[in-house]
Amino acid sequence: MTERSKRLRSLINCSIFAAVTAILAQIEIPLPLIPISGQTLAVGIAATVLGSRHGAIAMLVYAAIGAIGLPVFAGFSGGPQVLVGPSGGYIFGFIATAYITGLILEKTRFSIPIALIANIVGMVVTLIFGTIQLKIVMDLNWHAALAAGVYPFIPVGLIKAFLASVIGITVRRRLVQAKLIGATQGEVA
Repeated sequence: MTERSKRLRSLINCSIFAAVTAILAQIEIPLPLIPISGQTLAVGIAATVLGSRHGAIAMLVYAAIGAIGLPVFAGFSGGPQVLVGPSGGYIFGFIATAYITGLILEKTRFSIPIALIANIVGMVVTLIFGTIQLKIVMDLNWHAALAAGVYPFIPVGLIKAFLASVIGITVRRRLVQAKLIGATQGEVA
């Protein structure tokens, strides 16, 4: 396979995971300030399947297409106002989350237990980014920001971290076997 076709395949994979994130974003449970959505599940799966660099690129593509106004964010919303609003920090956090989650897996190994740890760390990263922006935009004290932006998301976040780990590792193994993504050292190609 040529270098050009590898880059094209990587771009397609990143685009697919940006689209998956847009689709899962529409699955939501409304809460007063920030809804619980399927976005973070998609971020975890993308990072677990694609790794740090391509997972982060997928989330950057997702944020960019939402920023230009396509309704890809939760509740079929889009536009720059979402990124500067109460939930925008979570979306920015997705980029860092995908990178850090993927990096943990790349530096250790792509297995379900390690993926679970990596996805829990990723959940914390997303919550940090989101809560900081929520606090600033809504002019909340730290207690109120944590009550609105962290505490409701911990139980469901742990469930999503588990699901992202199982689904992500399963999909990754199949894509590596099909030679649709490259294997890392220690993975069976």
